[in-house]
Amino acid sequence: MFKRNNQPSPPSTAQTVERITSVLGAGVIWQGSIVGSGGVRVEGTFEGQIALKGLLVVGETGKVTCENVRAANVIVAGAVKGNITAHKVEIRASGRVWGDIITTAFATEEGAFLRGQICME
Repeated sequence: MFKRNNQPSPPSTAQTVERITSVLGAGVIWQGSIVGSGGVRVEGTFEGQIALKGLLVVGETGKVTCENVRAANVIVAGAVKGNITAHKVEIRASGRVWGDIITTAFATEEGAFLRGQICME
């Protein structure tokens, strides 16, 4: 009658993934699309479409060319050419962004580069 429920509750699918599950390594050139719920780190060159429910990290050697980058969180330490839509966007000191940003939280380090507009919603 008074039993404890020792079973853990299933993880919510609405949560964003805050860890890297895939890496596009330095020296790799990829054209196409990245879609999913995991976290991705780009250290190589990527051209195409990105739509993630998780974290996108563009490393210092990473170059992303994308009309619209969509992810839950985006950290840019490399170069991004295209618009970014994310809940949180962070541009590190070595990061460069050419495009507009739509976000609810924005952070930069001294030395970061942005050519575009920021719209905080």
